[in-house]
Amino acid sequence: MSSQIAGVLQLLALITALALVHRPLGDYMAKVYSSERHYRPERWIYRVIGADPAAEMRWPAYLRAVLAFSAVSVLLLYLMQRVQGSLPGSLGFSSIDPDQAFNTAVSFVANTNWQSYYGEQAMGHVVQTGGLAVQNFVSAAVGMAVAVAFVRGFSRSRTGELGNFWTDLVRGTVRILLPISVIGAVVLVACGAIQNFSGIHQVGQFLGGPREWNGGAIASQEAIKELGTNGGGYFNANSAHPFENPTPLSNLFEIFLILLIPFALTRTFGRMVGSSKQGYAILGAMAVIWIGFTALMMWTEFAHRGPAFEIAGGAMEGKETRFGIAGSSLFAVATTLTSTGAVNSFHSSYTGFGGGITMLGMQLGEIAPGGVGSGLYGMLIMAVIAVFIAGLMVGRTPEYLGKKIGTRQIKLAACYILVTPALVLGFTAVAMALPTPADSMTNTGAHGFSEILYAYTSGANNNGSAFAGLNADTPWFNTTIGIAMALGRFLPMVFVLALAGSLAEQQPVPTTAGTLRTDKPLYAGLLVGTILTVTGLTYFPALALGPLAEGLAS
Repeated sequence: MSSQIAGVLQLLALITALALVHRPLGDYMAKVYSSERHYRPERWIYRVIGADPAAEMRWPAYLRAVLAFSAVSVLLLYLMQRVQGSLPGSLGFSSIDPDQAFNTAVSFVANTNWQSYYGEQAMGHVVQTGGLAVQNFVSAAVGMAVAVAFVRGFSRSRTGELGNFWTDLVRGTVRILLPISVIGAVVLVACGAIQNFSGIHQVGQFLGGPREWNGGAIASQEAIKELGTNGGGYFNANSAHPFENPTPLSNLFEIFLILLIPFALTRTFGRMVGSSKQGYAILGAMAVIWIGFTALMMWTEFAHRGPAFEIAGGAMEGKETRFGIAGSSLFAVATTLTSTGAVNSFHSSYTGFGGGITMLGMQLGEIAPGGVGSGLYGMLIMAVIAVFIAGLMVGRTPEYLGKKIGTRQIKLAACYILVTPALVLGFTAVAMALPTPADSMTNTGAHGFSEILYAYTSGANNNGSAFAGLNADTPWFNTTIGIAMALGRFLPMVFVLALAGSLAEQQPVPTTAGTLRTDKPLYAGLLVGTILTVTGLTYFPALALGPLAEGLAS
């Protein structure tokens, strides 16, 4: 069997598995966020944090709760790293430097999981499991809560109430993320991932002597790392490390976990707004982009010409032989079209066009299917933009799901889509203009520029994957990428929740013969075109200086 056919079969198997769970999981999540029942463990949590689960929140209160919870999380995770040397189970590792502790704390709370350190050489068991793994759960749950609040903005009328953040946070963690992660961890252990709390020990004989490795609760952290579209690896090699991702089967399963909730949330959206067809329209737009990017990535990596590539069957540099080009390409597209950031290969070693595809996937806004929660509300923002454009073309006041898209709504949507490009392009320009950041680049020319552009694209879009080749563990990059991650995560949430509140206050508009049908393939096509056009106009000049120039020159 050729590698190309194996890749197609893997893609078909993945699509089949996602299709089988799409409806039951989506329906289940809709019930979770619509239920009025509180389980006993959840009531205990509400008592501890002093929250009233029955109290409805308007968008400013919902936003304050999101920001307050996230700020406290950053502070606690920062302190854990700063005192790590005094904690039990630290494996002898010293405390983390202030700039790196800040960067890591913001990274994991923002669901970015950007890492400028070697995980197995810096973080002990307590910080890994009690700090980083906990944030893998709650940061994902925050994204899901904001997405659900946004959906309520469409489904509710004549009220500014969007639900209760604390209820949404706890339910997302306890009822969705935790049980699926337990199952996922068991599957990964069965595939060969390790799960223990062993200390540092020597492994094997290599050129220059034995190597030292430490164990850890890796399978459990790997499960929520992928399920919550987090991406932070226990080891520096991330999902290329055999302790985290040992076999082709575990590789395909991890890709499945990455895509599971983001795709299923479209069904949840359809159920909550009372029209499954609306959910399928959003799903169709996401699927078209994901399948298109996957096919394009496989083509660029398999078809690259040259004697070395022909002998290897394609561009194998930077890829694990146990996964091959197909498994690596599937993972690379899944991780950059979502906010995951996990890698099983090194994107810097991809062909020029292949590296550009990974960058473009993030620059779309990670909406196909996107991060857990953030992908859905990002796609719905683009749906609002697409409806507005359609309204301009036919001379009608734009409407979406029975809500008028007026001046206030389109301004909030426009602000949302401008935040991350401003952060990415602004920080990249400053870093390239200053002499010190350029010293961290391994390469010069177009590839060196791509290293910087990728780093800020990954940080501001809350992805977390690295292009490799860039020494990001410097005060400059730790600080500026940390700022980009914080603003890229929480500033868009301000506009999402403000838009949700304005929509919830509206009286629904009755459907007429002139209403644009947003549950049809024509609209899904318009949505895809809008996404590609907006992204292309925004990022094409920067991409032309980096991956496009490199690809055309090779």
